[in-house]
Amino acid sequence: MNEFVLKIKHNKSRIIKISTRITVNVFIYSLLIGLAFVFLYPFLYMIITSLKSPADLNDISVQWILNELRWENYETAMNALQYQERLFNTLLVVLTSVFGHILSCSFIGYGFARYSFRFKGFWFALLILSIIIPTETIIVPLYIFFSRIGLMGTYLTIIIPCFFGFGLRGALFVFIFRQFFLSLPKALEEAAAIDGAGSVRTFFSIALPNARSSALICLVLGVVWHWNDTLEPSMYIENQGMYLLPQMLPNLYSMISSETSVDQLLNDSAVIYNDAVVMAATTLVVLPLIIFYLAVQSKFMISVERSGITG
Repeated sequence: MNEFVLKIKHNKSRIIKISTRITVNVFIYSLLIGLAFVFLYPFLYMIITSLKSPADLNDISVQWILNELRWENYETAMNALQYQERLFNTLLVVLTSVFGHILSCSFIGYGFARYSFRFKGFWFALLILSIIIPTETIIVPLYIFFSRIGLMGTYLTIIIPCFFGFGLRGALFVFIFRQFFLSLPKALEEAAAIDGAGSVRTFFSIALPNARSSALICLVLGVVWHWNDTLEPSMYIENQGMYLLPQMLPNLYSMISSETSVDQLLNDSAVIYNDAVVMAATTLVVLPLIIFYLAVQSKFMISVERSGITG
């Protein structure tokens, strides 16, 4: 009898534990699904809207289920963006700038981590201060400087500062590399010095190859920030033929007709610039970034864990 009672109590406690675990899991997954929807909603709205026909746009009852999929919006958006030419310009500026950042910021970060020089703490404090200073506060002096040296209207105004450890978020990249090099064992560099390697050769042969995780972090962050930046290109580049992809989006808003005539709605060959075309253009601008991030996502997360930026 006692064994039977004990068995019932044991089963009861087990059922309570299982029920509690199921309740907690349901709560956690419900919370995660809700948070995921909050982050995914803008993308879902962008994609759904980009496929709407003019009739669906004017029908407030059409939200997620469309009467017609208007794939022609993407063709119209590509023509309006001059997509191939602008994509080449954007890739040229972004990849060159990011390469300059990785090369120069790693070199500067290595100097802060390994060498002692006069006023080192002062210069590093200025570096940290430059991280929190908004770009908007120094854009006017930079504009005047580039005007005086004759670089206005060229991509060099964006690219050259990156090769000197400046540019967009350059100070942050220096800090990331410095944190990694502080954790790098000095024995590797001492062994290279015994073999006769100088400081520069030690950096390029030992330090930089071991900083792949930090370089990948700077690559991902640099590509995203340079791709999405519209302030500097809008200030320095005035020739519309040299515009980058994000700069072309505001032009589409000016192309949206305030009133669409009935003849245009009935004429399938008429080119109509509306919210659907704008969303299609936005999708095309964001798409390379999404593909790039999906390609490096796993390695990026591993690099964040292995880097010294959390130390």
